[in-house]
Amino acid sequence: MYCSVCGEKLALVVHKSEGLVPYCKKCGEYRFPQFATAVSLVVTNRAKDKILLAKHLEQDDYILIAGYVKKGESAEKAVTREFKEETKLNVVKYKYMSSRYHEPRNVLMLNYLVIAENGEAQPDPDEIEECGWFSFDEALEKVRKDSTAEAFLKTALTELKNNKF
Repeated sequence: MYCSVCGEKLALVVHKSEGLVPYCKKCGEYRFPQFATAVSLVVTNRAKDKILLAKHLEQDDYILIAGYVKKGESAEKAVTREFKEETKLNVVKYKYMSSRYHEPRNVLMLNYLVIAENGEAQPDPDEIEECGWFSFDEALEKVRKDSTAEAFLKTALTELKNNKF
């Protein structure tokens, strides 16, 4: 890790109330980790028996609808905006589920369970190659094993099967 201000290599130093925190000896400042924030959506239909998955351009795997939270935007606003941008459908209802740090992209993923309005998704051609509705079992088969998407999907399916949404 390097200082975001001067570029100096950071050392882990005990902060009185935070524990080990990266510290820049040159600047004399603690540098708390910085990362992006995104929303990840497990989208179901109104009947709550299908899951919407997307395949992004030039990718082989199906994933959940997701997008970055813009500066000054709430996570809740990002849920409705990203879903509309990527599918042309509206969110009927949503519920926060959990979060998970996704190291490959240095992003904190905030997961929401979403009910979509009825209709056929129209994928944004600049981002999504295809998207479709799948049964719960099909959705679990389509997402990459041991991935963030699979972890979020499993949690949401438990919630749906127990009629808690």
